[in-house]
Amino acid sequence: MPTPTFTPTADVRAIINHLLNIFERRGGAPKQTVRVTLTDIPAELPGYFSQTDPAPRAAANEQLQSLAAQNALRLTCQPGQKNHLLAQVALNPAAVEALYALVGRQPEAAQRQALRDLLLGNRFQLSGWRLRAVEHTLTQLKTRKSPSPFRLTDPDWNQDLLTALIALPDDSIPHETPYRVFSVRLFNDSKRFETLKDAIARLARRHNPAWRDLSPAETLHELGLVPNPGHLYLFGAWQIATAAGQLLSLDGFAPSVGIPAALAAETPRVTVSAWRVVCVENLTSFYELIRHGDDDFAALCLWGNPSPAARHLLAQLVQTLPADVPLQVWADMDYGGLNILSQLRRKISPRFSPWQMDIATLDEFARWGQPLTDTDRRNLARLRANPMLADMRPLIDHILRRNIKLEQEAIAF
Repeated sequence: MPTPTFTPTADVRAIINHLLNIFERRGGAPKQTVRVTLTDIPAELPGYFSQTDPAPRAAANEQLQSLAAQNALRLTCQPGQKNHLLAQVALNPAAVEALYALVGRQPEAAQRQALRDLLLGNRFQLSGWRLRAVEHTLTQLKTRKSPSPFRLTDPDWNQDLLTALIALPDDSIPHETPYRVFSVRLFNDSKRFETLKDAIARLARRHNPAWRDLSPAETLHELGLVPNPGHLYLFGAWQIATAAGQLLSLDGFAPSVGIPAALAAETPRVTVSAWRVVCVENLTSFYELIRHGDDDFAALCLWGNPSPAARHLLAQLVQTLPADVPLQVWADMDYGGLNILSQLRRKISPRFSPWQMDIATLDEFARWGQPLTDTDRRNLARLRANPMLADMRPLIDHILRRNIKLEQEAIAF
């Protein structure tokens, strides 16, 4: 049939799109009749079922009857409502091309092919997790599954998402670039990356196993992308060399001092004068430790999972810290806190030891514990097999047995 020349009303467009969705879900060659019962989709047809304005229904009926006269649709009226209220609309598969054109929509097969061509044409520019992300998407397209976070119906989104992937690194980088700066450099639009960042984080976490337990923001941080340049909070007699050769002594700052993450990421040497060094997961507990600590210690706030800049600073510290000075980690007694300990041991040094993360402490403050979720239990069981946490298995077993987790803020000094 020739493409109709009228502009479909909102209700007609919704009905046709609904029929085309069913047609595509059934593989484009359905064995059963493709039909929609209008009372099943009232939210999509507010005009058609209006009780105050009959004009949208009359206009929709006129257009649908015109399509039925051209054998594109088959209409069934509600009993006693001929030419007034439709019950069902069915699709003639032979007329789908004209209906696609009428609503300005590409067939799904064409959409999949367009995305496939885009990815294949740029695959050579990618490696590592970014290449794995594209290969996975190509497999999804081939098997007629969702290519999310790519979108079949939005070629501009697909192009921008691919452009961002091409511009990103394969591995963690210590240098921080604000989202808006990255966005302007890439798209000449300071806000465009904001709409893409969750999709980028999702692909990175899915296709880089080392990042699967990070939050979206932490994953972007691994890629060097941050909302704004950050700082690391330190307490104690730290001495940090700058890339320019200056030596910064921090022991005169109270109760703490924040240094730019960019400085920490480039320092060639770090020393500290203390009986022990404590890496604290959360800022609140960092300040509680400073307020109540009664020995000669130094501390660093990790802000959750340690950033690339924090890891670099600690790696430099390990090279100078005397072997008899404990290097401790104080984190929540849950999957996240134990995973932080694992990361520090794996990425920096097995020398890191837990502090206030033991069975006795859990039991002492158990009244402030929270019950484990099913996800908690699955993650802890997986973490139990981590060779970097062999010494923590008794605690993990105790957490699972008692079915509670404990945040470090619950611990009273």
